Amino acid sequence: MHDQFKEIDPNELKLPDTVFIRDIESRVFQAIVIRCLAQVEGVYLLEGNLIDDLLGREGDQRVKGIHVEQDQKNHSVSIKVEINMVHGVSIPEKSEEIQTTIATEVTRLTGLHVACVHIVFKSLIYQPSEVEKVIKQEEESLSPSEV
Repeated sequence: MHDQFKEIDPNELKLPDTVFIRDIESRVFQAIVIRCLAQVEGVYLLEGNLIDDLLGREGDQRVKGIHVEQDQKNHSVSIKVEINMVHGVSIPEKSEEIQTTIATEVTRLTGLHVACVHIVFKSLIYQPSEVEKVIKQEEESLSPSEV
């Protein structure tokens, strides 16, 4: 019975190396970015839209303004984040803080190289106290006959 195995070349019995594959969905990257943005003061993600409301999307499914592209060959990821920012905050300083935070966390949690973090500042948000000041100034500038 063992004689039949003597004729087989031992190289034929070698198994190929195991290949490990890891896929990470875009929602995972979006969740990481949301956590990072929550740590940074003065910036906010874009709001969901009417279609999200009609389809009943909530949470990470409703995320607007976070776009992720993965490069499987280079094991890297590029992230584009569109945000609103509070008026009076330095854009270059905030941009660097956001980019550093996102790149560090994505690399730490996924093991992937972050090739690019592109920040797009879409709009300025005024603090309620600033809005009240502007309204008050406009009201004061109007003469009593115009009110």
